[in-house]
Amino acid sequence: MSTLTSTTGTVTGTPEDRALKAKHAAMWASGNYPVVVDEVVRPLGGILVETVDVQPGQRVLDVAAGTGTSAIPSARRGAAVIATDLTPELLAVGRAAAETEGIDLTWQTADAESLPFGDAEFDVVLSSIGVMFAPHHELAADELVRVTRPGGRIGILSWTPNGFVGQLFATMKPYAPPPPPGSSPAPLWGSVEHVRMLLGDRVESVVAHQQALLVDRFATGEELRDFFKANYGPTIAVYRFIADDPEKVAALDADMAALGDRFFRDGVMPWEYLIVTATRR
Repeated sequence: MSTLTSTTGTVTGTPEDRALKAKHAAMWASGNYPVVVDEVVRPLGGILVETVDVQPGQRVLDVAAGTGTSAIPSARRGAAVIATDLTPELLAVGRAAAETEGIDLTWQTADAESLPFGDAEFDVVLSSIGVMFAPHHELAADELVRVTRPGGRIGILSWTPNGFVGQLFATMKPYAPPPPPGSSPAPLWGSVEHVRMLLGDRVESVVAHQQALLVDRFATGEELRDFFKANYGPTIAVYRFIADDPEKVAALDADMAALGDRFFRDGVMPWEYLIVTATRR
């Protein structure tokens, strides 16, 4: 039986940080991110698990796991898995799916920047399009390394700055509220140089490669825009911010549709991502 536990942890414990994390959790709970997973991005979690080559019996942590697209495939391979995320609503969806399949793993609400685990507890630490959205990149990277045992593996899959999702955030940025002080743009995790800097000399055997998820879910830029407006938390948050300004809403509508149209290639959209794997020294 899968279990779901709750842990309250924040980076600094300040009221500002607690408010920021609550805002992030609510953003990802808005809309219907599980639909985005089911209809578009689910394959990425399994790709990361295959790339790292999770083995039976390994202790695996999936950080910012969402609905468990890496956690569940890891558990299928016989690993002992804990899936963590800031948003309990997403973990509940993953837990239900795992229970339907008869897969045993633990689901735990936790902050990627302050993981509730001891040093060197895990053989493998994974994050698929998850930890990249933690606002303080250095803190999140420190935690990934800290909880990995020496000789253990770290695998991170992130959208690239120049790929579709990176460009989605660039398109929304002029319409969005200013980012919190000290936060970094999520798509930076899709830059090899940035990830190498974050992990530093605490890891070795770093391998990075770019691939593309081929998305055929949408026929037009307008259809894609409307899907994101209805389901994707970050997009919903931006539209809420400008809801009282019809001109801005119309401009973002046009920009989002044009972005989608720009990425179509014979009816398919390649969404570029970066996989980085490394070994803890």
